[in-house]
Amino acid sequence: MARPRQFDEEQVIRAVRDQFWDAGYAATSLEDLVRVSGLGKGSLYGAFGDKHRLFLRALREYTDTSGGYLREMLAAAPRALDALRAFVMAPVNDTGGAAARRGCLMANSTYELATSDPDVLAEARRTYEATTALVAESVGRAQDEGDLPSDVDPVETARALLAAQQGLVFMGRTGLDIDTLTATARNLAAKLLPDA
Repeated sequence: MARPRQFDEEQVIRAVRDQFWDAGYAATSLEDLVRVSGLGKGSLYGAFGDKHRLFLRALREYTDTSGGYLREMLAAAPRALDALRAFVMAPVNDTGGAAARRGCLMANSTYELATSDPDVLAEARRTYEATTALVAESVGRAQDEGDLPSDVDPVETARALLAAQQGLVFMGRTGLDIDTLTATARNLAAKLLPDA
């Protein structure tokens, strides 16, 4: 009979997620994963499979959690236009700039692996399409509220907002100072989401 697991699976996934997020996939070794998880090699691979499967699990949980946060943030805003501005400005929410330098695990992974790993490419497409759909719903709501013109296409506008937001994520990863990055974010938000 198999022994019950003696560890918190979610805690292990969070620990390895942070390792992959901070170092990237290629630069993360099995020794790194053993160290941050607190598990032995056999236990780690027995529970989660190889490095690639563990990475994909951590990435999927990250994207699902992030998607849930985005859905809640967009739905909770009194005005959809304010939620859309907050979405564009999200990469500069940390005034110290540490979050901007760290970037987004999905964006970082897409940049590192999408051209060589079909599983990561599929996850990126799934994530960005889901994000586009959520943002497009908010664009439609902003139109209903009279804050965006009725003739703009919600999906195309959502893709433009996502491209702007992800561009800010990329620029943040380069170490661009947070004040310049924030000014750029404000400029993008003002151009893409003008006051009605």
